[in-house]
Amino acid sequence: MPVLTPEPHRSPLELDALVAAAGPRWSVQLHADAGSTNALAAADPVADTLVVADHQTAGRGRLDRTWDTPRGSALTLSAVVDPGIADQDWPLLPLAAALAVADGVRRAAGVTVAVKWPNDLLVGTGKVAGILLERVHPPGGRPLAVIGIGINVGLGVADLPVPTASSLAIAGSDVDRLAVFAAVVPALAAILEALRAEPAAVLERYRSECDTVGREVDVHLPGGEILRGTATGIDRTGRLLVGERAIGAGDIVHVRPT
Repeated sequence: MPVLTPEPHRSPLELDALVAAAGPRWSVQLHADAGSTNALAAADPVADTLVVADHQTAGRGRLDRTWDTPRGSALTLSAVVDPGIADQDWPLLPLAAALAVADGVRRAAGVTVAVKWPNDLLVGTGKVAGILLERVHPPGGRPLAVIGIGINVGLGVADLPVPTASSLAIAGSDVDRLAVFAAVVPALAAILEALRAEPAAVLERYRSECDTVGREVDVHLPGGEILRGTATGIDRTGRLLVGERAIGAGDIVHVRPT
């Protein structure tokens, strides 16, 4: 039975524990307070860096949406990576990241997680995690990806920023943020290796796991237009197919079940 009013475990994160959990591949930075981990990571991007905020006060989402959560209740981090993939496969990065975060959350929290196109994670009908990917260009170097990840771990019902959100605690899990971090980071490394090796296989896995495919949806577009139809699939560039129309993540405001 889900716990509706949990008392979340909100101990501060500790750098030594994060470093041990991440493993030798990663350089880990921990900030007690930060506006946006993506902004910090993009300001001086170095591949294989994890920027973690114990408390993020101005998290960024698509369309410059911002959000905040109570201290100690969310895991917020940004991974700077060199994807090592062709330019045509970059649109698959956020989809792959969604699969990785879903894998990590399932392993750590033992809850059923669904992937909503393009890269939101749902438990039941509530969003527990989101991903924001940015492409950055270090001077004289290869383009890098900054993968921002925000996971609602210990939020109670009264803490939710919007009614459509949820958390692992509300779903009945007492997992803490360090355990989620320790599961998500290796899952991310594994999916990036898979994407380098065989992008088509990662895309096919995403197609099979994306909960949006097969549903009747309302696609809210800029300007107030609503496209209603069946989400029939995901094309080679990661766009959602609704009827005869291909919709990119940057072209929408919301996608919701009809």
